[in-house]
Amino acid sequence: MAVIAHPETAQGFLLAGLEAYGASTPEEAKARLAELVQSKDYALVAVDGSLLPDPEKAVEKLMRGRDLPVLLSIAGLKEAFQNPDVEAYMRALVRETIGFDIKL
Repeated sequence: MAVIAHPETAQGFLLAGLEAYGASTPEEAKARLAELVQSKDYALVAVDGSLLPDPEKAVEKLMRGRDLPVLLSIAGLKEAFQNPDVEAYMRALVRETIGFDIKL
């Protein structure tokens, strides 16, 4: 698995033990994604949605006839903390991902 995110966020993924790449612009993210897809070393590549909202479309030609890697758009931390109600944002994110609310 690899992650493409803003450099600050990528550092967090690296600290968690994942392979992560920083990208400051959508163009950098698209170029890195193309490299990772062509390398055939990854089964899953997660991309910060604020950089590339639709990673599959960004590398559509490279993915033709291929099942892997699975490309996943993930919410970035910037979106979470720019929202005035961070708790509601995270609750909605969990609900969209797993289909129901979790209350602690």
